[in-house]
Amino acid sequence: MVIILKQNHDQKQFDNLLNWLEGLNIKTSLVKGEQSAILGLIGDTSVIDIDMLKAVDIVQSVKRIQEPYKAANRKFHPDDTIVDVPCPSSFARQIGGRNFTVIAGPCSVESRVQILDIAAKVKESGSAMLRGGAFKPRTSPYAFQGLRAEGLELLYEAKKETGLPIVSEIMNVNHIELFSNVDVIQVGARNMQNFELLKELGRLDKPILLKRGLANTIEELLMSAEYLMSGGNKNIILCERGIRTFETYTRNTLDLSAIPLLKELTHLPVLVDPSHATGISRLVKPMSLAAAAAGADGLIIEVHNDPSHALCDGAQSLTPEAFADVINSLNGILPALGKTI
Repeated sequence: MVIILKQNHDQKQFDNLLNWLEGLNIKTSLVKGEQSAILGLIGDTSVIDIDMLKAVDIVQSVKRIQEPYKAANRKFHPDDTIVDVPCPSSFARQIGGRNFTVIAGPCSVESRVQILDIAAKVKESGSAMLRGGAFKPRTSPYAFQGLRAEGLELLYEAKKETGLPIVSEIMNVNHIELFSNVDVIQVGARNMQNFELLKELGRLDKPILLKRGLANTIEELLMSAEYLMSGGNKNIILCERGIRTFETYTRNTLDLSAIPLLKELTHLPVLVDPSHATGISRLVKPMSLAAAAAGADGLIIEVHNDPSHALCDGAQSLTPEAFADVINSLNGILPALGKTI
């Protein structure tokens, strides 16, 4: 990081700035030119609040010469991370590397019959894990909010029946104990920058699926991953689920360019959620194939046994038969990409 100082800056303010930086264990190197002075910073500059630095009277501008995320940065971890998902009732699953992981299930758990039926069918088609929402963040306070703790119990039953590891979204830090038997905890788009929640999840030894916020940059996604990793949790999976743009034909705009970019910037595995990205079931298949071709490590797809009567997001949910067709199509292209389901 470099700080460009204003001309004829006040020496006392400069000394105060140096003392503050030294207190953060940051070394400095001053280069004086005819028109300006540049202060180079050496050390872990991720601890510095750039906005606070820019507010200092003698500072003209601040520029980073290295990304602020360290643990998630491929420069410091050149090999791809493969996240192990242990499940007592089945063989361990791996996300990343040559594995192409498909996670499937309903937007929300609605009943015992529903979740057991869907779990059996997605497993038969080739899904490696079962997704299902027990706690549902909804735009309207009057919409179905999920079965909550009861929904988690039904997911656990489906896990015992099928052997599929389960993935479910957490919304509140107070719910962490309820998720003790969830194999992969999902942090949804609305909570991507819920930093207190991220800090607590960072203390767990459990895989975390982190979804990109609907209006967040790639760097902000990686900084949220950094929050999780700075707490000691290295089992982080990123998920591109579409961002909000001016386009209204789809629910969101699937940012496929984010996949190869993330692959350059980070060693963490990257999944894609074509269901939330498009909001239209007929678009899920082409976007799934496109995501695989762009280098994704897997998909998370919404599947419902009766989409027209789903209590949540039926329009974007595939039937089990349509999901099986997506898997068959993926199996046709994945060998050429060096990956297998």
